[in-house]
Amino acid sequence: MTKDASNLPPNSSPPSTSKGLEGVIALETAICDIDGTKGTLIYGGYDIQDLAAHCTFEEVTYLLWNGHLPDRIQLDHLNRSLTAERSIPPMVKELLAITPDDANPMALLRTAVSALALFDGEADDMSPDSNYRKSVRLTAQIPTILANFDRRRKSQDPIPPLRDGSIASNFLYMLHGEEPGEAAEKTFDACLVLHAEHGLNASTFAGRVIGATLSDIYSAITGALGGLKGPLHGGANIKVMEMLMEIDRTGSDPKQWVLEKLNNKERIMGFGHRVYKTLDPRAAILRDMLSKLSSERGSSKWFDMSMVIAETVVSEKGLHPNVDFFSASVYGTLDIPSDLFTPIFGMSRISGWTAHLMEQWKDNRLIRPRAAYVGPRNLKTGR
Repeated sequence: MTKDASNLPPNSSPPSTSKGLEGVIALETAICDIDGTKGTLIYGGYDIQDLAAHCTFEEVTYLLWNGHLPDRIQLDHLNRSLTAERSIPPMVKELLAITPDDANPMALLRTAVSALALFDGEADDMSPDSNYRKSVRLTAQIPTILANFDRRRKSQDPIPPLRDGSIASNFLYMLHGEEPGEAAEKTFDACLVLHAEHGLNASTFAGRVIGATLSDIYSAITGALGGLKGPLHGGANIKVMEMLMEIDRTGSDPKQWVLEKLNNKERIMGFGHRVYKTLDPRAAILRDMLSKLSSERGSSKWFDMSMVIAETVVSEKGLHPNVDFFSASVYGTLDIPSDLFTPIFGMSRISGWTAHLMEQWKDNRLIRPRAAYVGPRNLKTGR
């Protein structure tokens, strides 16, 4: 930012600023660490590749909330708590029933989460135990809200949540009316793990800023969802799917399509990252899982197309795929509507958002940065 020294107070030097707060260390956390140069991502000390390969989303959620992986008894207790909280309040169901079919799903999710606070007797209880219980409720109920909304807008009866099974399996069941295959459940579960947490991104920071005022958890999560709704944050995988569908609809050769776009100086969605300077580690995991999922589903269309696009962009521009690139193909292969991609992001990230809020409240301080004033001074009204 260019500063006019004449506008600064006497005997002062221009303060240091960073547009978009890039590179600024705002706080300390034990939840997540990212090394963009090496292309590594860890949750609570565990490498993301290890977690995605060996842990369920529920186990990772426990890790984010408690700082360690659960033993069998702890995991069983969390699973029972989550399944017991899957149903949503009747008045929220009525809200979903009157929501227009063409409503933006992120707007619907943001509104429904805010409405949940009205029917939670603990909404304004800021004790650690209460906030933990509310984190469980939010994690359990968001999948039900999304599946209910999608079926209603398709003129289908909502399917009640199961009283057992994983979050991944239950969501796909409520969405499609049939239990998913093993590869589908495992791949979708891995997607939830990979999107669960990613440091102090825009939505997480927004949530912590709200939480730092000692506002309630529903307000903070509603704010985080508002941040995620923005196309510069949560909507990239939708754009990737739109690209794949355009190539498929027009019958274009994927490589030639990409080359033409690059020649026209157009951006190819799903490549590059604000943090990673090499391959996003989450993209590599999804790429391999997408191959297995495609085999189970008997269709490799999206996988084959994605591989050609990825190889072309890497070759021509040196840009690597990010997590959005392959998650779009995974969700497309699972027959999930593209406008649910960002809400599913929120369905996963609720674990990370709530972990950050609980961490914030352990040693809270109001987040209040300053701005460098660059406007005029010493003006007179002339009156």
